[in-house]
Amino acid sequence: MELKRVVVTGLGAVTPVGNNPEETWNNLINGVSGAAPITLFDASKFKTQFACEVKGLNFNEYIDRKEARKMDRYAQLAFVSAIQAVKDCGMDLETVDRNRIGVIYGVGIGGIKTFEDEVKYYGINEENGPKFNPFFIPKMIADIAAGQISIHFGFHGPNYTTTSACASSTHALADAFNLIRLGKADAIVAGGAEAAICACGVGGFNAMHALSTRNDDPEHASRPFSASRDGFIMGEGAGCLILEELEHAKARGAKIYAEMVGEGASADAYHITASHPEGLGACLVMERALEDAGLKPEDIDYINVHGTSTPVGDISEVKAIQKVFGDAAYKLNISSTKSMTGHLLGAAGAVEAMATVLAVKNDIIPPTINHEEGDNDEQMDYNLNFTFNKAQKREVRAALSNTFGFGGHNACVIFKKYAE
Repeated sequence: MELKRVVVTGLGAVTPVGNNPEETWNNLINGVSGAAPITLFDASKFKTQFACEVKGLNFNEYIDRKEARKMDRYAQLAFVSAIQAVKDCGMDLETVDRNRIGVIYGVGIGGIKTFEDEVKYYGINEENGPKFNPFFIPKMIADIAAGQISIHFGFHGPNYTTTSACASSTHALADAFNLIRLGKADAIVAGGAEAAICACGVGGFNAMHALSTRNDDPEHASRPFSASRDGFIMGEGAGCLILEELEHAKARGAKIYAEMVGEGASADAYHITASHPEGLGACLVMERALEDAGLKPEDIDYINVHGTSTPVGDISEVKAIQKVFGDAAYKLNISSTKSMTGHLLGAAGAVEAMATVLAVKNDIIPPTINHEEGDNDEQMDYNLNFTFNKAQKREVRAALSNTFGFGGHNACVIFKKYAE
């Protein structure tokens, strides 16, 4: 069968550097850091006391107060990003077939703050017997964001969540892409969300020695590809892309940001948290995405890398890029937007895919910030263009976005300029 073409017609984002896609993009290309001391809980006794929080968002503009009380923060963020994206795509919900519109949202952890709060409350009251909020379970479970979004819009198409740690929302995009090109849906609201900046989240990652402890200088703590990197910075937020079958989009006169042309998935099959030191799984996922897209390495102009600012992860990803792209690796731009947003865990893939789409649309590469002269890792090939510290204008015909998750889960998506 002939596969259908899939395009991006709407964007939504709530991130540590902006409460909508436009604000997020402007701050990304201007190299603005979202890191600051934690305000969501008292982190004064934690090894890490800073994070990349969503700031100044008025949830009441998007969510009824009564409904908001039934949602964990991660679901609230997801809901806002989806409302933004659906509005942006300009779809008339009274005329489209909502039976053929789906919702797929990736979540790495889910309602961890709800779980934390309920367990604390139960402990205080256990003398009087168990007492839990009746919304405890539906607030906590990872699939509920997708459910809340479909309920709000009346979308009856495929509806579920993908959970593969930090690769979750990239897998959501890949699933949506495949369902649409197989003709099983006309459009899918696809994205991811996470809100794990709480005692359990920060404490748990601290125990693994995964987080930066640069408490005296949060804004410069996320420094992918620099020798002085000491771990990732916890972030929160949500990203959403409206993926739509091309003819369906054209029939309603939709604006088109870019075309999604390929996806890849692989496993490191190596370690529960560490990436394969030689980037084996990363090589496979990029090769599969290129093959799926029908593109050669030299067709790619930009890679939005996983680039978490961890000592081992950054090196293995660079090795994989060099193996897959060969000489072409030195002609493309590489950047890690996590240097600004922090690591959004299950939301990372969707937010970074949005940045990748906008790089294709606007021919601008967002930078990797916080690299200082002389702060060079001897294992890193600095002949590659990491787009350090300053955005770069160049033609972006096609771009690739990588996300890798604990458990060895790897996902990759490719976007290119739309042309008839």
